[in-house]
Amino acid sequence: MARFIQLAAIFGLLGMTAMADVPAKIPGLADAIDRGGFPKTTSVLVVRKGQIVSESYFGEGASGRLNDTRSATKSVTALAVGAAIADGAIASVDTPAFAFLADMAPFANDSPAKRAITIRDLLTMSSALACNDDDDNSPGREDNMHAQQDWTRWAVDLPLWSDYERDKSGLGSWRYCTAGAFLLGQIVQRAVHQPIDLYIEKRIFRPLGITRWEWPRSPKGEVMTGGGLKLSAGDLAKLASMVTDHGRWHGQQILPARFVDDMTTAHRSAYGDHGYGYFYWQYDYHSDCGTISGWYMAGNGGNAILSFRSLDAAAVITRENYNTRGMHTQTQQLVEKYVLPFLCRPTPEH
Repeated sequence: MARFIQLAAIFGLLGMTAMADVPAKIPGLADAIDRGGFPKTTSVLVVRKGQIVSESYFGEGASGRLNDTRSATKSVTALAVGAAIADGAIASVDTPAFAFLADMAPFANDSPAKRAITIRDLLTMSSALACNDDDDNSPGREDNMHAQQDWTRWAVDLPLWSDYERDKSGLGSWRYCTAGAFLLGQIVQRAVHQPIDLYIEKRIFRPLGITRWEWPRSPKGEVMTGGGLKLSAGDLAKLASMVTDHGRWHGQQILPARFVDDMTTAHRSAYGDHGYGYFYWQYDYHSDCGTISGWYMAGNGGNAILSFRSLDAAAVITRENYNTRGMHTQTQQLVEKYVLPFLCRPTPEH
């Protein structure tokens, strides 16, 4: 059964604007989860106009628990790229990526095409690297990386697609590639001359009041910026709220609005019905409210950290239904049947 938290007791932890009322329950959600409709859901948190309007935990979920949302936190790597551009360490997303990796030269499978891979190519998962996590035979598949001691060496040495072509937009075909997200962490680290985890702490976590996290690492100690960063549901909501507000948090511009808006622009089509920005997904949700476009971080297990700009709202759904068929569809249905109707209902002015 859901455990609903008194908002006033946790404002210091979440850093959200206080409300006079206790957060409301989302009608029918707890019963649906109890019936097994959305297996292994651990938290559902909803924010509207900077205020927590609903927060509930299920199973082993808790307000202070650090959630492994898997690839959802690739998006944090995109945010770090935006910070590095704002700080002048990276000129733009069109900068050649391998220019920052000179310390790893010579590269295996080196060529002008490898040197032409840009930061944007990696952010949009459309680079020439032969990397596709959905293909068991892909040399750049994520599982192949985990077997290595030195992940950076492995990533820079990857071969290229023999049939790679750019379309009229200047980008190649979309293929899901965790290795590119990891490599971007290493690129930012070299660009800012600081370990990537410390840079993200300084530029993103501290300004948002995030104080607790856990990064996974390679056997060599490299920070895994391709997923697996653990954060609390409340802190994930801060990230989503900042993205909803075009890079602002409580009136402070944490990241440039121009970059955040470009990050949440569909540069590629992914899996047919999704748009893909810079490690960010777009989907048109259908509910009693009509069609609502959402941008979100997505991760294995059915994890989704969502921004709904048209509603000035954000939502966090953490789940641990890892490696199961239909996990993301279940979360989509949870959003459409419960979260969006809750957000769209008429509310009194406070």
